Amino acid sequence: MRTPMICWAFFLLVLLGKACNGFYLPGSYMKTYSTGDEIFAKVNSLTSIETELPFSYYSLPYCQPHGGVKKSAENLGELLMGDQIDNSPYRFRMNVNESVYLCTTKPLSEHEVKLLKQRTRDLYQVNMILDNLPVMRYAKQNGIDIQWTGFPVGYSPQNSNEDYIINHLKFTVLVHEYEGSGIEVIGTGEEGMGVISESDKKKASGFEIVGFVVVPCSVKYEPEAMTKHHIYDKILPVDCPSDLDKSQIIREQERISFTYVVEFVKSDIRWPSRWDAYLKMEGARVHWFSILNSLMVIVFLAGIVFVIFLRTVRRDLTRYEELDKEAQAQMNEELSGWKLVVGDVFREPDCPKLLCVMVGDGVQITGMAVVTIVFAAFGFMSPASRGMLLTGMILLYLFLGIAAGYAAVRMWTTIKGTSEGWRSISWSVASFFPGIVFVILTILNFILWGSHSTGAIPISLYFILLALWFCISVPLTLLGGLMGTRAEAIQYPVRTNQIPREIPARKLPSWVLVLGAGTLPFGTLFIELFFILSSIWLGRFYYVFGFLLIVLLLLVVVCAEVSVVLTYMHLCVEDWRWWWKAFFASGSVSIFVFLYSINYLVFDLQSLSGPVSAILYLGYSLIMAIAIMLSTGTIGLLTSFYFVHYLFSSVKID
Repeated sequence: MRTPMICWAFFLLVLLGKACNGFYLPGSYMKTYSTGDEIFAKVNSLTSIETELPFSYYSLPYCQPHGGVKKSAENLGELLMGDQIDNSPYRFRMNVNESVYLCTTKPLSEHEVKLLKQRTRDLYQVNMILDNLPVMRYAKQNGIDIQWTGFPVGYSPQNSNEDYIINHLKFTVLVHEYEGSGIEVIGTGEEGMGVISESDKKKASGFEIVGFVVVPCSVKYEPEAMTKHHIYDKILPVDCPSDLDKSQIIREQERISFTYVVEFVKSDIRWPSRWDAYLKMEGARVHWFSILNSLMVIVFLAGIVFVIFLRTVRRDLTRYEELDKEAQAQMNEELSGWKLVVGDVFREPDCPKLLCVMVGDGVQITGMAVVTIVFAAFGFMSPASRGMLLTGMILLYLFLGIAAGYAAVRMWTTIKGTSEGWRSISWSVASFFPGIVFVILTILNFILWGSHSTGAIPISLYFILLALWFCISVPLTLLGGLMGTRAEAIQYPVRTNQIPREIPARKLPSWVLVLGAGTLPFGTLFIELFFILSSIWLGRFYYVFGFLLIVLLLLVVVCAEVSVVLTYMHLCVEDWRWWWKAFFASGSVSIFVFLYSINYLVFDLQSLSGPVSAILYLGYSLIMAIAIMLSTGTIGLLTSFYFVHYLFSSVKID
């Protein structure tokens, strides 16, 4: 076992060494434009932090592009997140400042007015993309400058019962002149990886888009005058009116004209740094406080483990080994604490099959989380590549089925002493967690279908996910299970008595201590959990994966220490049923995560409206909590198993 561990350690050191000498450039492959080149913006789904239900941009009466609406190619992650990226009529010509007319709608129907008012009052945002950059809007709130991605569908003034639509957009496109001078760029985005070679430098010379900012306005136009124009006709520039009488109201039979102004501004921002404005890390001190807090917990628990090993266990084992056989036999009759359960400590736990299945799924989820966060921390999963993070997680989970099958079957063989039934274990591992997720997602999907949201998973995607599951995950899990049967079984250091030892009565039930133990891992996690929930539900970018990687490593250490300490405490009171307790000692952190999610819903997502949005939130939070339970529980159980194995391998009792 030592050689593979040394190889893995060497591999990680090499990887870290390479990472230190590398560099990170977020975004897709750099594209340069010449003056006058046409660039068309794209539009994503309309989103709201009030409902969390995305809708298609063209579900509202907006101007449509020539040739009709065409969907952009979407990856698995984008489809699952509810993204629907379409082309748009918004055309930009590099370095050409212009004021442009788009279209005038037909008189608004009752249904269109109702829909526009509903989307406006639910605070829906239009998400526009230019050269893979989301449009950004700056605003002042309580005297503080804030930035948002996207712009609102409309607005409802406080002193008015009417709603007004955003129909005039003032775009500022920041460009940087690139001359192809000795810069090597590696892309990690949706257009694939590539390096600008010497021969391409001349061809790549031109202007790069490094910023995309919008100021949204509502302007009332005269429909009769505007309908004389054709699409892309130049018009006189207009200022954003402050008077509501000059703004475009939403009501029946109104005809809305859409216009925009674009201004190109040269910038010193380089293309590799263009995402910095979106990824400004806020609250760095809070992240460091979270890590410091976790380190204090680890030091405290490590002190307890140190005392257990060096003062208690080592002292007892040294005294025991110094005695001769007759004295050992006499001492066996006078033993107390963990030494009394030597004949029961490796007794088969209740529901051993379920335990092995949960451990297998836990290994799979933990491996997926660690590899994903490591890759994200090294910059391989750029936010410019929408859906890449989720797609990568799904593919990693599928391929790690081999590790899940191996871990589950090896534990089954260890507990039962035989590999008989390994196929059933492997099938259960492949079906347990995916089955739970599938049931929850199906229920949520029916709700989304009923709401006509783009967040609903298409039927075709269901078949794709099932095909991936049956064709990749299940065979790899069975292969891992087969490898588990051929691996050398872990031999118990002591024999198990035929008759179970009676467990002494206790004042408090053991599950109270087990549940309480989950507070320590939760203390490591909860601050970072706030930022993650905010990024998911409040539309913020989360890109401090370096902090998240540190928190994950600390969480693993805390889970291992908590389970070892709790297992030792149970053995000391002659409670030999430690298997499930070790699992839930660290796995119970998921209960606190789910309760914190409910707390976040009540106190931080107060704007979330309607039961549909709340059910969606709780459904996704439940999936997250179950995954955390399986992952942390597995870490705790495996650590406790090796602790108990080491402890009793030093005791030689017939």
